[in-house]
Amino acid sequence: MTNKLPIIDNFPMTMLAQMDDVAVFQTAAFAPNNIDEPATASQQRGLDSQANHQANYGALNLGLHVNDEAAKVLGNRMSLLAAINTQMASESSQTEQHTAIHSLHWVSQIHGKQIHDIDTTPLSMAPMAADAIISKQSGRGLAIMTADCVPIVLYQPASGKIAAIHAGWQGLACGIIKETAQRFTDSGAIQAWIGVCISQANYEVGHQVRDQLLAGCLDNQLLTASDSDNFDSLYVMRSDSGLENHSDTQHLHKTVDKLSNCATVHTHKVKLNLPKLAADQLTAAGVSIDSKEPISCSYADRHYYSYRRQTHMQQPATGRMALVIVRRAAT
Repeated sequence: MTNKLPIIDNFPMTMLAQMDDVAVFQTAAFAPNNIDEPATASQQRGLDSQANHQANYGALNLGLHVNDEAAKVLGNRMSLLAAINTQMASESSQTEQHTAIHSLHWVSQIHGKQIHDIDTTPLSMAPMAADAIISKQSGRGLAIMTADCVPIVLYQPASGKIAAIHAGWQGLACGIIKETAQRFTDSGAIQAWIGVCISQANYEVGHQVRDQLLAGCLDNQLLTASDSDNFDSLYVMRSDSGLENHSDTQHLHKTVDKLSNCATVHTHKVKLNLPKLAADQLTAAGVSIDSKEPISCSYADRHYYSYRRQTHMQQPATGRMALVIVRRAAT
């Protein structure tokens, strides 16, 4: 299995893993060498309209629902498919013929636990309302968009089935991970990869979110008994606790104007560890995780889209990146 292959031709995408005929890709807002030093809040306000569009939507916005130009977004999606095929062809051996991925599938994400099975659903011009996509057909890719939420992809080698999951705190509360894992057969192990998402250091919420999340995990039996009993120690940190020593926050200070940092030290708020919670829900569902740590924090690293960072920077819009899993036909 290959991990974290270089971005091809300066395209804002990385191949995270390759196993059998399946590959996993993470897109970004910018390629690493296509981002300038961060502007301060006052400098951001002085950007012209073209630069403002770039600041809001980056180089590869994949979201049609964020008020970007639809033609540009559709063009970005076509470019993504082409880049995926280029990357996979370059990884094919001289004796192995690359079979192209002919389509990427997207959904209208609604922070619930609906699952779109593209193998059993008729084609539609409008995307289905769902927070997970599943298929066992080759030659297809499944894409989940995020700008802080936790993206997850699954693969079961025995059945050839793949899935992509969008898991914000609401999805983690209502059981989108467990619901998707149950759509797989009992014929073999399931492998998962977690993509770029917001870290605990930068995800501050009110106590009511913590309460709803814990209640959902208990009601839907989404964690092991031990993890449920130790919910606060595992996934919750007081907002006023030692944040200045957290590496993500230090990195954030290098990339985002300190005045816009979300670390406001509110004693009535807490910081949730969504990626760890997602990983533990996967484990409870019997799914193995390739890496229990996300690649990077979407808020702290300006190469990625972050709805929360853009809000704190007082920007009017935020693009969306994608975690994509593709399965080509065996040759």
